[in-house]
Amino acid sequence: MQSAADSEAASLAAATLLARAVDETVATRGAAHLALSGGSTPRRCYELLGPLVEDWRAVHLWFCDERCVPPDDPLSNSRMAREALDAPGATWHRIPGELGAAAAAAAYERELADVVLDAALLGIGEDGHTASLFPGHPALAAAGRAVAVHDAPKPPPERVSLTLQALNGARELVLLVTGREKAPALAAALAEPSRSVPASLLARARLTVVATRDALASR
Repeated sequence: MQSAADSEAASLAAATLLARAVDETVATRGAAHLALSGGSTPRRCYELLGPLVEDWRAVHLWFCDERCVPPDDPLSNSRMAREALDAPGATWHRIPGELGAAAAAAAYERELADVVLDAALLGIGEDGHTASLFPGHPALAAAGRAVAVHDAPKPPPERVSLTLQALNGARELVLLVTGREKAPALAAALAEPSRSVPASLLARARLTVVATRDALASR
């Protein structure tokens, strides 16, 4: 657990953790695989992360989830990440959401193959969801690496997400949480694991929570 005074400090702390994981992995294994998340919270983290990584050329960038929209759509996670993260020479592996949830999930499953993620940046919604894994949703029980998410309770309803199996197979998980409105969800995520709070199902042995003080107010 890392507590930060505000969202800027939290974003820098998360970026520093990810940069360290990437640089150490490249140094020891020759390449690193980092999974990114969408939403409003990670953008500043990506802006800060870019210059912290020594060399992006050996880094593969994946996505924890994507909305089923074209890649240039304002709602696209990959568009936001590319706009915010300056990663010259990195290999981007976007989820082809424009194909529709089922086809995009199948394509990403094939592309991931036997890749082990070295680190993944995740967030949490006020309902406790993480990536595009929502409370009580059938996608929580999916096997494999990527799952089509239909009828998501948050628009757009069609999405693709990495499975819990894929996320929990990552060597390091970073959960970035900012804002008082997230405090109840974070408290629930740090309590007993429950399908009603998907973020509580993340592998805690490899999880580092970076949260603003107001997001920790319920603890």
